[in-house]
Amino acid sequence: MVVLNASFARGLRLRRLFRHGDGRLVVVPLDHSVTDGPLGPGKLNSLLGELAGTGVDAVVLHKGSLRHVDHGWFGDMSLIVHMSVSTRHAPDPDAKYLVAHVEEALRLGADAVSVHVNMGSRQEARQIADLAAVAGECERWNVPLLAMVYARGPQITDSRAPELLAHAATLAADLGADVVKVDYAGTPERMAEVVRACPIPVVVAGGPRSADTDAVLAYVSDALRGGAAGVAMGRNVFQADRPRWMAGAIARLVHESRHVPDQYDIDDRLALTS
Repeated sequence: MVVLNASFARGLRLRRLFRHGDGRLVVVPLDHSVTDGPLGPGKLNSLLGELAGTGVDAVVLHKGSLRHVDHGWFGDMSLIVHMSVSTRHAPDPDAKYLVAHVEEALRLGADAVSVHVNMGSRQEARQIADLAAVAGECERWNVPLLAMVYARGPQITDSRAPELLAHAATLAADLGADVVKVDYAGTPERMAEVVRACPIPVVVAGGPRSADTDAVLAYVSDALRGGAAGVAMGRNVFQADRPRWMAGAIARLVHESRHVPDQYDIDDRLALTS
């Protein structure tokens, strides 16, 4: 599967990341606070508590956040340390830059690291160079790399075009990523074009916040039918009315192909995580 050409150490970490052994992945990015501002007073640690035990494979955090969360939540969830940032207040919010190193992430207990690249942005050159540099560090330290690659920039007219998404995905693979996160192509058929072009697992971004639970689960189901290895879904989990339920429902869908209807009472929702 994904570990065939990996060293022992990298393969071991990949097995922890793909902990269900099915080649599928549910990631919940919680790195939005640098870009958009606080998630809420004291909310990060409580969110991790809600996600623990739901079947979520990994969460994405910034290095400083690890000082403020309970390490006990990571007994059955992998930690991905995010390494590149910008804020929405910057002159060019698409210009991401590195704020961490792989060795530093390892010292903090990371199972993997992630880097964000906006293909087509004005600062594309810097971001691609950063991705390549981090991939080199990951090779040295045997750390899995998740590349988050989006088509964003002044000349991008359709960021969900399959040919653009395929380019983004293969860019990540060609520069040494183990997993790539891209936007959803809009339909399972269009997504299948992207997945076929890429030699590494492709996970889809969660997209804008939706208050319609069934629509979110249908989105995940369609991505899987298009061949995606899973989802990296943030806002539709941590901004949901019931983050624990939503995380469990997505994990069941990804790992068991089981759609959980929304009309469960509280006892049934808690049973999702048993």
